[in-house]
Order: sequence, then C-alpha cells, then structure tokens
Amino acid sequence: MSAAEGPLVVGVDTSTQSTKVLVVDASTGRVVASGQAPHTISTGAGRESDPRQWWDALRAALHQCGDAAHEAAAVSIGGQQHGLVTLDAQGDPVRPALLWNDVRSAPQARRLIDELGGPKTWAERTGTVPGPSITVTKWAWLAENEPDAVRATAAVRLPHDYLTERLTGEATTDRGDASGTGWWASGSEAYDEEVLAHIGLDPALLPRVVRPGEVAGTVHAREELPFSRGTLVATGTGDNAAAALGLGLRPGTAVLSLGTSGTVYAVSTRRPADPTGTVAGFADARGDWLPLACTLNCTLAVDRVAALLGLDREAVEPGAGVTLLPYLDGERTPDLPHASGLLHGLRHDTTGGQLLQAAYDGAVHSLLGALDLVLDADADRSAPLLLIGGGARGTAWQQTVRRLSGRPVQVPEARELVALGAAAQAAGLLTGEDPAAVARRWGTAHGPVLDALERDEETLARIAGVLSDAAPLLERESNRN
Repeated sequence: MSAAEGPLVVGVDTSTQSTKVLVVDASTGRVVASGQAPHTISTGAGRESDPRQWWDALRAALHQCGDAAHEAAAVSIGGQQHGLVTLDAQGDPVRPALLWNDVRSAPQARRLIDELGGPKTWAERTGTVPGPSITVTKWAWLAENEPDAVRATAAVRLPHDYLTERLTGEATTDRGDASGTGWWASGSEAYDEEVLAHIGLDPALLPRVVRPGEVAGTVHAREELPFSRGTLVATGTGDNAAAALGLGLRPGTAVLSLGTSGTVYAVSTRRPADPTGTVAGFADARGDWLPLACTLNCTLAVDRVAALLGLDREAVEPGAGVTLLPYLDGERTPDLPHASGLLHGLRHDTTGGQLLQAAYDGAVHSLLGALDLVLDADADRSAPLLLIGGGARGTAWQQTVRRLSGRPVQVPEARELVALGAAAQAAGLLTGEDPAAVARRWGTAHGPVLDALERDEETLARIAGVLSDAAPLLERESNRN
C-alpha cells in the first residue's frame, strides 16, 4: 500500500447478497484496500437472512483489507433498506431478518393503509404509502403470524442499525434509513407515536435517530475487528441514500440504479408526498429528500431469463411484438406483490435473443414509468441520466435505457458507490465537510456520456397496453410452494 495523502476512512455496503468494504484516502478518494464476503438468503415464499451473517461478513471483508483498516480513523455503514431485525434482551436475533424483498406482508400493507386514513394520509404523514417492502408492514405480519417472536423482541433495528450498534454498543439510526420504515413521520422528522401504537410497537424498542454529521459512537468491539482504539463511527444510512452521497448528487439529477432491485431517484429540497404510492418520500442522509421508486425485479430477473434461455446476458436481438414482464418476485412498481412473470406475443419466428431483449425492456419500462415523478417540476429532463449498479456497465442495459428514455446516459467510472458514499460520510466526520461535497471533490460521478437515442414510443406503448390488459392476472394471488 502506497502512502496516503490524508487520513483513511472505511465505507461499508452491506447489501442483500454480500458485504463490501472499501478503505479510502479521505483527501483524494483513492481506494487503498477492499474486501468482500457473501450472505445467504432463504428461498421460497419469504426472503430472510440471519443478521449474524452480516457481522461475520463484515469481519471477513475488513480482515481482507489488512493494515489499511487498522489505520482508518472513521467508519460508516450503508445498508439494504427496510429489513426487519428483531433482537432479544441479549442482543441476539430472535429470528432471521425479514428482508426488503419479502412480500408476504402485502395483506398487512393493504390493511394498514385502510385503518390509518388511506393512501393520501399515509403519504402526507410518513412520506410513503406502505407496500410490503416497508418495515411497518413486516412488523404487522410478524405480530399476526409469529406472536411468540414479537413477545421475545427487546429491540427492533434495520440492517445498517444492527451493524452500527455492534460496532459502537449504541442503538442509533439515521433519518435516511428511518424514513423507509413507515413509522417515522417525515413532517416532524420523529417517530410517529400513533402508527407505533396502532401496530403495537413500543418506541423504546427503536434506536435513536442521529442527526446528519453527528458521531454515532466509537468502535468498541476491537477484539473482533482490525480497528484501532478511538475509531469514529458515523451514522450510516440506507443504501440508496449512501449511493446519493457517493455520487455527490445535487438536486435535479436523476439516477437509475440497476441492481438486484432497480431504483430511480433524485435529491430534492421539497418533502415528497405521493398518494399513488409510486414514489417513496424518503429522506436523504444530509437533510434534504430522496424521492425514490423501486422495482423488485431488475438484473437478477433478467439474468434468470438469460439462464432459462441458455444465453449470455448480452445476447439480445431486436424484434417487435413480444412483451415480457419479468415480475419473478412479485413487483413493487407497479404495486403487484402477487404477480409472476408474463410473456405475450410469442410467435414461431420469435428468437431467444428477442425474448431476452423483451425482459430488459420490461424491467426498464417499470423504472422509467416513475422517472418524471421523482424529479421536481423544474428539473432539466434532457440532462444525462446517471446509470449505476451492477447492470450499469452492461451494453444491453445501457442501450435499453437510452432507447426507452430518449435521454443521454452517463456511467460513472467509480464502482461500489454505496460503500464510497459511506466512506464520504465517514470522511465528513473528520473534515467537517458535507459528505456530498467530499464525493464531488473525489470526482466519483465522472464517467463517459452516451448520446441519446430516439425514444422507442412503440415499445413503450405496447408494454403499457399489455400491462393494462393483463391487470386481472397480475393482481391475482396464487399459491406458491
């Protein structure tokens, strides 16, 4: 490792499938060491993980970083949002965490909306109309289906909270991740006592919401980790808010993130409240807002279609007339938690490459449908879309986004933007800077700009038509074994 120009910081991305760690020079943004370790996720009706895996993965990834992690002066954790972590009085998991993409709480989501004033009231109150991804619905599901687990629960955390608490011994969260629970009121920026009372969740079980720029604590679990005494721990935040920090995002710039899930979001100075439920009115990690729309099915679903066809993920072929809605895990945007994949327009001359392209089209269509809704009215809609996530460097993904959006696309050269955003947050503790300004100083959003293509209105209209006509099938609840 060559000498760093400034202090070292650690940024962590604990995602659905793995934990990634970057050790970064706070002065230059140069990554001096990295590590990664996987998680396992249950299959079947639910999506669950043992939180202790995340801690083991964090330890393994940090040790891969060697001496650089020991030299770090501050650390921050960005984590998958919405997951329900229930801990007993000893701080051990009561049961595996219910992850964001576990949609078993769809009935509870519908019931909560009705019982507490309807979609408009929820949007105005918490910023979000709860769907089955939102944490409040998962607690309601747990109370209804596993009351013994609820009775054994002495603390409720989100994934990033769990790891931050194991680092510091302090129960903390941040406004960005708290805003995705459904029990944090975006107007007052405090836990909503009426919502908590309605679902039977004692606010004493929840972590303290730490302000942006505040220190969450210092590392106390040194015997298990390569940190030195006095290492500062930042608040951390949810993965999308961390990625926004990692890009140094300014209001009005739209981001399409192509990962296991797909998201589209932008920073706004206005508090969002969308009664349709398409846009979640999340807070960001700085003090502004992060209106966001999310699809459950993105790169994982398209890769699954490619595997079923025995094709490389780039082996797409043009062709009109076939529509594939890759709703392999239900869907969040549009709100179809019980949906399964749907194929329409198949002919004798349809090729496997055309089917694969149709899967890309179906996934991107869902994201672009929410693009205008997350942008403020005065945003420049001809500006390049920032394309990030695991799919961002795939040619087929890039071409599909360009063709269906009609906009230029910029692909940042920096990778692991969630971990970089967490690192920028940690660096801000040391320098007193706005973390987004730190990331801009690091140049994390720099990358090639791909010219706009003519917008493919025919394909967009065809997919919208199939989606509308198939609504009764997509909304039907089916038994899954």
